[in-house]
Amino acid sequence: MQTLYLDIFSGVSGDMFIGALLDLGASFPSLERELSKLNLTGYHLHVARQHKASIKGVKFDVHLTLTPSDLPHSHHDTTETDHAQAHSHTSYSRDFAQIRSLIQSSTLSNWVKEKSIAVFYRVAVAEGKVHGIHPEKVHFHEVGAVDSIVDIVGTAICLELLGCPRVLSGPVIEGTGFVLCAHGRFPIPTTATLEILGARGIALTQCDEPHELVTPTGAALLAEFAESFGLMGSLVATRIGYGLGTRNNRTRPNVLRAVLSASSTHAASNDWLTDTITILETNLDDISSEILGHFFEKALRLGALDVFHTSIQMKKNRPGVLLTILCEPADTDTFTELLLTETTAFGVRRTQADRRKLPREMISVKTAFGHVQIKIGRLNGRLLQVAPEYESCRSVAAMSGSTLREVYDAAKLAMTACPP
Repeated sequence: MQTLYLDIFSGVSGDMFIGALLDLGASFPSLERELSKLNLTGYHLHVARQHKASIKGVKFDVHLTLTPSDLPHSHHDTTETDHAQAHSHTSYSRDFAQIRSLIQSSTLSNWVKEKSIAVFYRVAVAEGKVHGIHPEKVHFHEVGAVDSIVDIVGTAICLELLGCPRVLSGPVIEGTGFVLCAHGRFPIPTTATLEILGARGIALTQCDEPHELVTPTGAALLAEFAESFGLMGSLVATRIGYGLGTRNNRTRPNVLRAVLSASSTHAASNDWLTDTITILETNLDDISSEILGHFFEKALRLGALDVFHTSIQMKKNRPGVLLTILCEPADTDTFTELLLTETTAFGVRRTQADRRKLPREMISVKTAFGHVQIKIGRLNGRLLQVAPEYESCRSVAAMSGSTLREVYDAAKLAMTACPP
């Protein structure tokens, strides 16, 4: 398995992302063949090796061939600008349901379908939040255009062609100024870009370049594929690709640099899931057990991934607890406020961590006491973890008049007798 590092010192857009992946070795004929599975008409692709600020790379473009009357429209367009400046043509409207149906009904691989829909959903959630609309009802304008569908699905295809490498990214850099969008003249970064990055907990820093560098599509691709954001670390470049943008920037070349780095052969065999979480911690030596218990229940009820405390020795030899919350990056501020208002904390430490998780599924097994739900975890197809679900076991025990331990043991025995 390889690692792909995106050096986004000059931002990112969908066409630049694909250009960089093609420059790294993704096959253009294979990309065209896979995109044809969408049954999407009205466009043709253009790929050329060009120079941008003396840097040679790949320029990827989508050219529309249909007229406005041939494309789907909506009276309710809500999306921010994206490719209006990156592509020299007009965009048209599609809603999220149409885009999802288009992708799901294709013969693309399940991985490409899943990732493409997930990218569009991130944009739908962001736009729905901005305009007070349910994500399912969001109608897209620029991002729903044919060229942007090709950009998003095409990026997933190119990543698959490169072997689905692990994706890391540099810090997200955005420009300043204004853009013209469906809502008029709007400051950079656009609301969609901010919402998409914020929902994933991705930090954004502006530079002195007076143009938009990160498009909503680029932000959604980063949010979906990149595991972490930071400077290069212990990276040995085996191949470097450059995706060229359209604009000639003032302070930096309009280029996305993508670096492939070889990873260990052991990592290539692992099909674990990855994500990023926030760890919140605070040291407490003056909190009562009652308040601590109440805090646990409330934090879990509000959606914390986990809450726990560890006995520690604090200053002046005082016994204390290290209170820890694991949460989604988007919920960081919510749980930070909860710690400060519901406990005796004067401060909270915040860090982000990459997780590796076993692919999980729930199955039902038949026991002498009734059907019990069991969570199982696999790695590379091999069953590693089997855990009867507490609430299911408790319910079955209560209904059958048996003990919780008896139900647990029966569920594990059923799994041993008939492994999935």
